[in-house]
Amino acid sequence: MRLIVHGQQAFGESVLERLLERGENVVAVYCAPDSGSRPDPLKQAAEQAGIPVLQPASYKTQEAADSMSSHNADLCIMAYVTLIVPSYVLNIPKYGSIQYHPSLLPDHKGPSSINWPIIQGKRKTGITIFWPDDGLDTGPILLQKKVNIKPDDTLGSLYFNKLFPLGVDAMIEALDMVKNGTAPSIPQNPNAGSYEGWCGKNDATIDWNKPVDQVYNLIRGTNPQPGAWTIYRDGVVRVYDCHKSSESNSAPGTVTDITEQGIHIAAKGGEIVVRRLRGNAGKVSAQEFAEESKIKTGDKLGE
Repeated sequence: MRLIVHGQQAFGESVLERLLERGENVVAVYCAPDSGSRPDPLKQAAEQAGIPVLQPASYKTQEAADSMSSHNADLCIMAYVTLIVPSYVLNIPKYGSIQYHPSLLPDHKGPSSINWPIIQGKRKTGITIFWPDDGLDTGPILLQKKVNIKPDDTLGSLYFNKLFPLGVDAMIEALDMVKNGTAPSIPQNPNAGSYEGWCGKNDATIDWNKPVDQVYNLIRGTNPQPGAWTIYRDGVVRVYDCHKSSESNSAPGTVTDITEQGIHIAAKGGEIVVRRLRGNAGKVSAQEFAEESKIKTGDKLGE
């Protein structure tokens, strides 16, 4: 089977490496245009393997369609794709295209689908391999895999320890199902699920007046990106590593203690103990931040 890999970054690279290890016939790799000083790992891996690399700025052109047609491919495997690809390009390969998405569709369609289940306090999420169409993560489902979200999981741990390796395995499993003719195409319920946009800076603002569980979920659901943040002495402080503590009678946002465990900050019904954060000196431990900022018990954050 002649395959095209379309993706970017480490996930795309890992999918390509697995395909090549299996001896699959990858005839072309598509990835995003170059940006910044660091080359894309997928592009590097393809070039090292002698596979043609194409980097169109848009897929909504006749040139992009002609390029896809020129490979006479059987299937396009879309791994971590950020550019919109219209259905007439997706369907050029003989069996069309399959795509990875890090949530259990139709829940959490959209670009920050790993952040939102943690922020919303959910206990399960997963990955979906689906047949993309002209909608945003709306195409028929091929297969899904579930994972538990542990109480101490962060955006980083959930993705790198669970959804990343599970997704690579699932793409290979989906390929085998396409090959042997057992790949289903199960329509998504258009009236079910959810869509959330990018989890950005405004979404990551800590409101210390909210219940401590909500504050805790926001911090771990935005760690490392975009980083939950609060105001201290007119400056932005980003909060990363933390844990919950016992009930507090102090006003929300008040520093109740500074210990070896971290900086204790009151929220509704409890405390957040911050172990790592970013201030003027960059990302530091709570003890380093306390020494640098002279923060003390009784100080208020978030105002």
